[in-house]
Amino acid sequence: MNQPRTIAITGATDGLGRALAERLAAEGATLILHGRDAEKLRRTADSLRHHPARIQTVVADLADLTQVRRLAADITELTDRLDVLVNNAGIGSGYPDSRTRQTSVDGYELRFAVNYLAGFALTLDLLPLLRNSAPARIVNVASLGQQALDFDNLMLDRGYTGTRAYSQSKLAQIMSGFELAERVPEVTVNSLHPATYMPTKIVLEEVGHHIDSLDEGVAATHRLVTDPALATTTGRFFDRVREAKADRQAYDPRARSELWERSVQLIHHTDR
Repeated sequence: MNQPRTIAITGATDGLGRALAERLAAEGATLILHGRDAEKLRRTADSLRHHPARIQTVVADLADLTQVRRLAADITELTDRLDVLVNNAGIGSGYPDSRTRQTSVDGYELRFAVNYLAGFALTLDLLPLLRNSAPARIVNVASLGQQALDFDNLMLDRGYTGTRAYSQSKLAQIMSGFELAERVPEVTVNSLHPATYMPTKIVLEEVGHHIDSLDEGVAATHRLVTDPALATTTGRFFDRVREAKADRQAYDPRARSELWERSVQLIHHTDR
């Protein structure tokens, strides 16, 4: 009998992350669910325990790189294999505190820190585990909302808007995914726009209505996590289930390399 795959999902207590966890739990996967609120995370895990799945939980605030490092260590302690890492956690263009510029615990622009840097740091720290579990997958939940990075104003000290911050953070996810796919060929790395304005807490608070269903987003993400036909597909961006083109900056090797080097410095990681 094949061993159930072990899948870690960040941002698993709401919206897409929780719905994806529900579907994977029903399929019998071993899940490591991340959340920021320990009580909310416990309730989420309890709601899934009727499924034929093993559920484990890890708590961390992704606005704090020290907690991100601890999160990676906690996951490594929980399992000796990791088949899939889903970098799903994030914040939108207007939440929290309307659309004013916020900073993380480490002093970085908040959306860049949470939506991009935390996942980048977590991925690098978990790479040894993912490599040892190969064939393994990394799935970045990004967006069609993208804007080119200004490396002279990466933290948006000038010209800040919530939409710009969000769009840059999502393009950064995609760019680093492309770069990582080239650097680590034994692990697949893909990013996607799961759906448009799903009825998640963030969308409903910011927009007040939805366009696509949550099921559409879950189906698109689940496909990248599980589809055998995508076992060797890497370094791609998908709009739902179709391969798509990201912002042109994502295809500039110099820009990707610049982002990688700056990111490694920002998270104080020893790049190997």
